[in-house]
Amino acid sequence: MTEPVAPRLAPLTREQWNDDVPAALRGAFSNETVERFLSNGPDAIRLPNAITTMMHHPAVAGPWLAFNNVLLWKPALTDRWRELMVLRVAWRTRSNYEWVQHVQLAPRFGITPDEVDAVARNDTSALAPVEVALVAAADQLLDTFRVDDDTWATLAEHLDERQLVELVFVVGAYTCLAMAFRTFGVQLEAGIDTAAITLPESAE
Repeated sequence: MTEPVAPRLAPLTREQWNDDVPAALRGAFSNETVERFLSNGPDAIRLPNAITTMMHHPAVAGPWLAFNNVLLWKPALTDRWRELMVLRVAWRTRSNYEWVQHVQLAPRFGITPDEVDAVARNDTSALAPVEVALVAAADQLLDTFRVDDDTWATLAEHLDERQLVELVFVVGAYTCLAMAFRTFGVQLEAGIDTAAITLPESAE
């Protein structure tokens, strides 16, 4: 089953924000960044639909964004390793919003279009052994809620304890986001050309 064709929860417009929304943003971002979120000037940053939809519940959204920002900006894992797992989660959970956003981000982290396709097809043999294990771990966490012993042993050869902890939270966080995006019907931002990267109806 695909996401709704229209949002079930529409993103909040600036006019709909109450004081709790800026407060939630300040708990997750620097004051300078928040001021740009709030600005109407040329340096303004437009919040994505994902965040403005979450702001229907600022008390949840603020701490969630602060947690997610640790994974993004203070990671133990490399950006490339995180994104390989996120791509697999987005593909497996059929979250078109998450998939398109992270396919677009992939080149920034050294992930080629062929590697994106390989993650989608679950043909990761060309990746480094630790990356094969990370993608496998994502599948295992989605399927059985546990990384199996062989995959864990491979990961433990390459990762330290902080990284081993973080990989589980990366998969869990982006699975939770995929559930939210699909359930709320979060729509892609206007102007994104998705013709070549929208998810097909079924996946491995």
